[in-house]
Amino acid sequence: MSDTDNKVTTEAPNPFLPSPDDMQHWISVIGRAQQMMLDYALGQANEGNASAAALFDPAKWIDNPATKLWTEQSSKMWDQGVAFWTSLASIGQPIAPDAPPEAAKDRRFTDPDWTANPVFAMIRQTYGLLAEQMLATTRQLEGPDPAARAKMEFAAKAMADAMAPTNLALTNPEVIKRAVETRGESLLKGLKHMLTDLSRGQLSHVDPDAFEVGVNIATTPGKVIHETDLYQLIQYEPTTKDVFAAPLLIFPPWINRFYILDLNPAKSFVAWAVSQGLSVFMVSWKSADASMSEIVWDDYIAAQVDAIDTVRAVLDVPAIHTIGYCVAGTTLAATLAILSARGEADKVKSVTFFTAQVDFEHAGDLKMFVDDSYLALLQQLSAPGFLDGRYMAATFNSLRGRDLIWNYVVSNYLLGNDYPPFDLLYWNGDTTNLPAKWHRQYLVELYRDNRLVIPNSLSALGTPIDLKKIQTPAFIQAGREDHIAPLASVWRLMDHLSGPKTFLLAGSGHIAGVVNPPAAGKYQYWTGDSKAATLDEFVAGAEETKGSWWPHWIEWISALDSEKTSAKGARIPGKGPKKAIEDAPGRYVKQR
Repeated sequence: MSDTDNKVTTEAPNPFLPSPDDMQHWISVIGRAQQMMLDYALGQANEGNASAAALFDPAKWIDNPATKLWTEQSSKMWDQGVAFWTSLASIGQPIAPDAPPEAAKDRRFTDPDWTANPVFAMIRQTYGLLAEQMLATTRQLEGPDPAARAKMEFAAKAMADAMAPTNLALTNPEVIKRAVETRGESLLKGLKHMLTDLSRGQLSHVDPDAFEVGVNIATTPGKVIHETDLYQLIQYEPTTKDVFAAPLLIFPPWINRFYILDLNPAKSFVAWAVSQGLSVFMVSWKSADASMSEIVWDDYIAAQVDAIDTVRAVLDVPAIHTIGYCVAGTTLAATLAILSARGEADKVKSVTFFTAQVDFEHAGDLKMFVDDSYLALLQQLSAPGFLDGRYMAATFNSLRGRDLIWNYVVSNYLLGNDYPPFDLLYWNGDTTNLPAKWHRQYLVELYRDNRLVIPNSLSALGTPIDLKKIQTPAFIQAGREDHIAPLASVWRLMDHLSGPKTFLLAGSGHIAGVVNPPAAGKYQYWTGDSKAATLDEFVAGAEETKGSWWPHWIEWISALDSEKTSAKGARIPGKGPKKAIEDAPGRYVKQR
């Protein structure tokens, strides 16, 4: 026997060589993944989804021009990837480059390996340089007009977010470590999430079964007391002995469900307003279907007038307070202009605008979705007479793709994380269909052509619309970080209304800037000279206050009219001339 034969092996086992048990488990994971994909394909085929079935039909792939192009591009990307990794290997042990200052603020690269591991550090830095160069090139192009340049820059940012190495399993160290730790179970769980979303046709931000409307979300007690083919009217039960004589009617946007203002008792603006002594009424819009294909702006304005008159009649009051949120605020401005032209302005004691726009010159990134090509696409998508709300949700998500798309691709699909039980995310995914004709009209006449601010350029219900006729006291709230209704755009309400106006700037954005209950102790707001000539002038002299702006608003309401009355009789839902149809939140908000 030789000396070599007598040697005892003392080398440590290779940590990258899986054990037999690990190998068996990974084989099981792969088998289950294949079964999941097969079950999904068969399920789609059984439902008549030919396009989904075609994905698993090789015959339909071979001669498809798109497939050939995809194959060619994939080959090029593979060649470039091999060259990149070869260059890394050729320099021996690479040195991790210093992280750029902005990387420290980028939540995508918080894993320590993005800095400590030389390979991942280089990937991160290379991505940063490529993304920066892409944006710089777009900005330096000569020739495009401002609108075209904005579209190109938006597309470049979207592409940069999409190509981030964090979005790929093999270039994300956190995903790799999670897969190793779970022996592939995280990837299997992520695949299940992805296939479920494909079946739903929508990216999930939250477990869709975590909430039930009327059970653990939208639970403020009340009754539906009136309904039409377009909306239901909810009256909420009072919780105080006395209430303001003038009630409050809230118009939420019809592109979302109304319960953003009634998520849960701790966050509910509705419950808080009731606790302040307001008799609160809420409009719940119907999600569009084929029967609503001919619905236009006039119908929504008529619905607002009908709701105003119904609340006045139910409580036998001459005037009411109103709130219009987002697009419902835009429509409420038109409604008030029409009431003013008719000599009926005294029906509304005050109007509050939550992040609403009437002048769309500075409407932000959403203006990029009103060109001819996009409108043509909408026409195709709206063939049934309505636009599926999932398309609108995808559009809004794309405005913040890094946070609302790719963040969840990584978390849900690559890491296989459990969905968070977050009511706001549930609401965000609870989409509403839109009437096709009205949606196109809104995009063309308001967003693209900006006709609402041109006196008498638009008419509704046979009455020309002139916003300058509005003398109703107005409270205008904007969000400092709002990407849906930008601050500069909301400020323009100050220029087009003629009555007394109060402007308030809230911290955060389109949702959190509005839904900020006092008990949360979050954010801040700014008040200042509402007679300032410009937004810059207002901001320069504004005073900051920590916390919620809701108490400031109720003080404004009380200053307009502090008269109180007993919370009895018609102030109790269903006890007035309008009998209860059903319990809040009603049927319409549950229809899909």
